[in-house]
Amino acid sequence: MNNDGPLEHLVRLLSNLPGLGNRSARRIALHLLSKRASLMMPLAHALQDAAENVKNCRICGNLDMVDPCSLCCDNKRSKTQICVVAQVSDVWAIERTGAFKGGYHVLGGLLCALDGIGPQDLHIDKLLERVKGDEGNLEEVILALSATVDGQTTAHYIYDYLNPLGVKISHLAHGVPVGGELDYLDDGTIITALRERT
Repeated sequence: MNNDGPLEHLVRLLSNLPGLGNRSARRIALHLLSKRASLMMPLAHALQDAAENVKNCRICGNLDMVDPCSLCCDNKRSKTQICVVAQVSDVWAIERTGAFKGGYHVLGGLLCALDGIGPQDLHIDKLLERVKGDEGNLEEVILALSATVDGQTTAHYIYDYLNPLGVKISHLAHGVPVGGELDYLDDGTIITALRERT
């Protein structure tokens, strides 16, 4: 195969996607080419449409066709809570449950010294501006970050900055998942569940 041709270029681009290696990218490229009319061309148009029309919300960082996003513009949502998440996919996961009706703030990642991601690379400063600007209305900031080392490091960093502002700061509960069996859980999860018991 020609290393400089369009097929190899497509494989290289696909292999940059999360969870795809070179072999998976080749299989996807070949599958797309075998279904050009029904799959490849509609996918190309959808990618172009998304690139041209999807925007980051200037308030919360969510993705939408409008800015501010439909969640920030929804008057039925509570303005007293902000749920802080790492990525837009976390917003989608929480929204899927229908259990939260407040606002969001997308950090754009987590602090990670190994990857060179510091506070300046995330939208922590915008969060601080929002909290300071909403001091009269805002009652709670929920840190909905992962229970990983990077997630907890980020949560502690944010907590240290928000705590002096006097707003209530909470985090998601960690521990035994619904339907989980103790025998299949790792030690860290069991320890956290015991410490955070109610």
